[in-house]
Amino acid sequence: MEKFEKLTGIAAPMPLVNIDTDMIIPKNFLKTIKRTGLGVNAFAEMRYNDDGSENPDFVLNKDQYRQAQIIVAGDNFGCGSSREHAPWALADFGIKAVISTSFADIFFNNCFKNGMLPIVLPQEQIDVLMKDSEKGSNARMTIDLEAQEITTSDGEVIKFDVDAFKKHCLLEGLDDIGLTMNKAAAIDTFETQAAQARPWV
Repeated sequence: MEKFEKLTGIAAPMPLVNIDTDMIIPKNFLKTIKRTGLGVNAFAEMRYNDDGSENPDFVLNKDQYRQAQIIVAGDNFGCGSSREHAPWALADFGIKAVISTSFADIFFNNCFKNGMLPIVLPQEQIDVLMKDSEKGSNARMTIDLEAQEITTSDGEVIKFDVDAFKKHCLLEGLDDIGLTMNKAAAIDTFETQAAQARPWV
């Protein structure tokens, strides 16, 4: 998993509340178990018209937000069914951080496992970031995970909290498999000792 240390990028304003996992990646795209290739279908029902053409009113279809790496969202982002395809789709699109007043628990934890940073802030700070994101591609935010700070395009600094263990995993680029592989030596020692103690197993 790619390390998340400091990100400077375009933030897309998405003030809708209760953006659920079916809105993020509709159920008809859940047939794959691959983490790649889902980005083109992220937000498909809002992003495309019935004839397959792009909806010009959807924020990520606007020229200034096509390269967005941050979403500033309304309350309760990622609610609904517990599909891991939702963070897969966002990550494949290029989203590396989502900022909201709250997240559904399963989606929140799945973000960390897929190298994406979900940030919870009070509404008044979301309002500041939403206004900043509405400036378009010339207004870039910086998220410094080590310092736990967001810097707006105007230089305003907003602090955020993050669980220490989850922060460590993102900074080191460790998913569940990576965490296990960090213990490879201890696992090998255990297996050797177990084989010696119970050779009949």
